Formats: sequence, C-alpha cells, structure tokens
Amino acid sequence: MMSKVFLVSVTWALLAAARASAGPFAPAAGQAGSTAIANTSPAIVEWASGFRDLERGPMNIANPGAGLASFGSGAEALGLADANAAHVVSLGDGGSITLSFDRPISNGPGADFAVFENGFADNFLELAFAEVSSNGVDFVRFPAVSLTQTSTQVGSFGSLDPTNLDNLAGKYRAGFGTPFDLADIAGLSPAVDPNNVQFVRIVDVVGSINPALGTLDSQGHLVNDPYPTAFSSGGFDLDGVAVMHAIPEPASLLLLLVAVGAFPAARRAGRR
Repeated sequence: MMSKVFLVSVTWALLAAARASAGPFAPAAGQAGSTAIANTSPAIVEWASGFRDLERGPMNIANPGAGLASFGSGAEALGLADANAAHVVSLGDGGSITLSFDRPISNGPGADFAVFENGFADNFLELAFAEVSSNGVDFVRFPAVSLTQTSTQVGSFGSLDPTNLDNLAGKYRAGFGTPFDLADIAGLSPAVDPNNVQFVRIVDVVGSINPALGTLDSQGHLVNDPYPTAFSSGGFDLDGVAVMHAIPEPASLLLLLVAVGAFPAARRAGRR
C-alpha cells in the first residue's frame, strides 16, 4: 500500500508540473484572473442579429472528399448564446461566418464583444480567429497567439490549457464568451474604424500541426487544437456573439444630448 507521504509527494509534483506548463494568459472561467464573459453578464447590450457568408469547411481537411461540416444553420448563431449543444452552427476545418448587429460595435473600456463556443469542459476547446469590418469588405484579424506545444498533435477530444491562448475564440467553455477589445486592432487597417464595427467574422482554426494543413497565429506558430474532428459538427461550433459596447441608437443619443443640455439649465435655475 502506498504511503500518504508518497501520495502527497506525487500530488505536489503533479501540481508543480501543471504550474510550470501553464502559460501567461488568462485562465479558465471561474478562476481568478479569468476574462470569460458569462452569457448572463449585465454588461451585454446586444447579440448578433444577422448573418451572411456562411462558408462550411470540410469535416477533415486532409480528406475533403468526405464532405463538409453541416451541423446547425447560421441562424443558430443569432441571439443569446444559450450553451445548448443543439443550438450552434459548426464551421468545419477553416470554415467561416460573418455576423451583423442592430447597432455597430464601438471601442469602449475593456472588452467590446465576446464570442461563444459550446466546449463542454474547461480544457476541451475548439478555436477560431475573430475578424472585424466597418464596411463588410475590408476585414482585420485580431492578433491571436497560441503557445500550445506543436510536437504532439492534440487529438479529436484532446485537451488545451486556456492560459496558452490569447485572442482566440473558443478559449472558454459553453456559457462563457472569449472577450475581444477593439483597441487591439486600432491602426491595423485604415479601412476598419474601431469605433464603428458593423461585422464580425469567425474563422475556424485548422488545428493540425502538419504545416501543409494547419493555420498560423499572429506570431507564426501553428495553432494546435483538437484534430481531426471528422464529423458533421466538426470544427468551431459558434453559439453566439455578444456586444458590450455599441454605438447608441439616434433616439437614445438625442435623449442623452437633451439630458446633458438640460442639466446645466437645471443647475442655473436652482441658483435663482
């Protein structure tokens, strides 16, 4: 029978190894320092209301003859991300979809929008890039970083450490969105105004570590994530896109201006 001392020593060794392998970025939802946005957050002011350009990718990019991912429709990405696995649209390897909003997204303090996937655990994560556009033609990609090792392929149901991931949608489990701050793309394209983002495009990461198949992050690293996912719901499963900062509607803006203008008048009247 193993002694308690031995078991404690092994436990501490495993914890130390986990800490040593942890990356520099925010941890899983619910942990100290996490940046996850809950789908019930009061900071959310709107959800995606329209979609276009749904381009499905293959279930397995190495075997395109097997067909495209097909689970869900683009409409499943609209409105509240309800963390229901049946209410998602699957993109397949390298697939993409573009979302639109009733009000354009603006660059406010901190995160401006969040992307929700349906990962069932903190370490089963399927990833995607986020891109934004002011005119629907010119898009700029958020500078994503993956520090996951690339010596061994993460398998179809393999694990990822969210502390190795930054600006990659799908970093958090179902019910929690990955936040994006438009300040990160300011100045990257003269055609994209961070204070007037009309469209968000989500592009599935092909997580193969085969350089001929896989995709690279902003630093030229291969992004290693579960691969292959050779089924109809393969690739990134988009549940929704939430907005925290939006350009006010004209009526709301008018009311705000009236209120701001009325405040000094009220103060002057009070001094009489």
